[in-house]
Amino acid sequence: MSVVCEDPPKKKIRTDDLPEAPDEDWPEAWYMPEGDCDNQKALNKKDPNEPANITALRKIGISYWKLNADAFKYPVKAVPWDPKDAVDPDLMKIRDTRGYSYADIITVHPDHLPGYEDKVKSFFEEHIHDAEEIRYVISGSGFFDVRDAGDRWVRIHVKKGDLMTLPEGMYHRFTTDDNDIIHAMRLFKGVPVWTPINRPCDEHPSRQVFVKSYMSGEEEKIKKKEVDGKFEEKNEEQNEECVQ
Repeated sequence: MSVVCEDPPKKKIRTDDLPEAPDEDWPEAWYMPEGDCDNQKALNKKDPNEPANITALRKIGISYWKLNADAFKYPVKAVPWDPKDAVDPDLMKIRDTRGYSYADIITVHPDHLPGYEDKVKSFFEEHIHDAEEIRYVISGSGFFDVRDAGDRWVRIHVKKGDLMTLPEGMYHRFTTDDNDIIHAMRLFKGVPVWTPINRPCDEHPSRQVFVKSYMSGEEEKIKKKEVDGKFEEKNEEQNEECVQ
């Protein structure tokens, strides 16, 4: 009896996926000055400015699409908002391919968010979430600050039409800019959980997931650089002693 060896089934490639935006279409992103942030709503750029590398942001799990927010109408507030009601074909593709089953729409502005200033300050506490964070900016603008592979703050200026996702376990924070308004859609897989887990939380399972998925190689490079730096300092001290 002859045995017929069949080729393994080929993985189906979805043709309805919406490609992420190219690097040149990403929001402006830059490294923030070291130290405390006196005015969280200001640009907080270095002098001279140090732009962030978009490829590096992709490598730590950030995804980004540019949508046409002017072409579709959304309520000022809807909690919840059924993502099945979306009529934007690009938003529908992202919803379906990534499995977003819940959405709500909020407007962060003094007229629409009670205790606005206190809420914005609380958003600015460095934290992680135990699930992916997805934000679609319908109008207005604000800043997502994220920690890069070297634990430095990168500020990303999101504006109308920007849809960005941050991976589970990424250290980040958010604030409105000096325009004091952002109208945004929040999407989620399954039952939404918005509770932030403030830093320090390196031992939290979601942080461990992030480190394993995106940071392991980079952390080793950073540690090696620190060790090499210590050896260089030690060698310089020894050389100075020999000269003396």
